[in-house]
Amino acid sequence: QVQLVESGGGLVQAGGSLRLSCIASGSIFSINAMGWYRQAPGKQRELVALITSGGSTNYNDSVKGRFTISRDNAKNTVYLQMNSLKPEDTAVYYCNARRPAVGGSLISWGQGTQVTVSS
Repeated sequence: QVQLVESGGGLVQAGGSLRLSCIASGSIFSINAMGWYRQAPGKQRELVALITSGGSTNYNDSVKGRFTISRDNAKNTVYLQMNSLKPEDTAVYYCNARRPAVGGSLISWGQGTQVTVSS
């Protein structure tokens, strides 16, 4: 199993920045991708950014140019640098890890961290 612990959320004014961190532990050797998802009240959880074990990244169109996902393999940590934050970025942000499995993938989730952007 993989355990994920997020940190770095908080309250920030529009235009400000935050950096989220996600530390992975457990069966991390088989992780092939990690990502950040978010869920706002009354909305479905959506992908924010993804980074593969090879370093490829993918972003939700709404955050391109403002958010950057990165990883530090030595620290088993994935980061999400969020700049130029907007009120619509307000959500609970979840870290996600994927491992290959027969017939699909094993998905692990963190507990989430709240990000609130005031206007």
